[in-house]
Amino acid sequence: MRKSIALLSRCSLFDGLRTEELEKLVHCLSPRSRKVEKNATVFMEDQEPNFVGIVLSGGLHIIRNDYGGNRLIVARIGPGELFGEAFSLGKVKKLPISIMAVEMSELFLFSSKRLVQPCASVCGFHAALIRNLIHDLARKNTMLMQKIEHVTRRTTREKLLSYLSAQARQAKNRTFDIPFNRQELADYLAVDRSALSAELGRMRTEGIIAFRKNHFELR
Repeated sequence: MRKSIALLSRCSLFDGLRTEELEKLVHCLSPRSRKVEKNATVFMEDQEPNFVGIVLSGGLHIIRNDYGGNRLIVARIGPGELFGEAFSLGKVKKLPISIMAVEMSELFLFSSKRLVQPCASVCGFHAALIRNLIHDLARKNTMLMQKIEHVTRRTTREKLLSYLSAQARQAKNRTFDIPFNRQELADYLAVDRSALSAELGRMRTEGIIAFRKNHFELR
């Protein structure tokens, strides 16, 4: 449990909480640990979302499949990040997305009811928990708005430049790594993989970017 507490302390949901407070809170939330293999489905579309999850290690993709079977990566969830909270707290009846592990991952899962209805023993710092939850939801809303900005660009080049520029700003450096391989990047930007690879090649030839695998440089 000590290792899990150390990992949980990195989660924004618990910002401002001391170790002893976090230990009491974890006891109240009564999470269950789950380990999932790479490419395993954590939750399927149409399941009832009555959970909140935290990634302790590894990473997840939030995926939406359309009627034609095309896959869209909505987001990547990494260590210390929450998932499922918007759907469970929003009283959504069925998940509109699937959640898949992109590498060997360890998760903490707990009931969303315990998040908003704590036991009396933790009420002294539950306000901080709710405040952090609101901040997390606001941050994710901002990220989704940013993604909309990427995918609504007209051409594959414009989508790539929008996304790569955002990644450079986030890294505060013109050289950075992205969390996607080529197929995942195509699925994230809602473009054809071949078209994406071809456009990346043209942009490199024109001296706009340099890259090797998922390592990029804007020039």
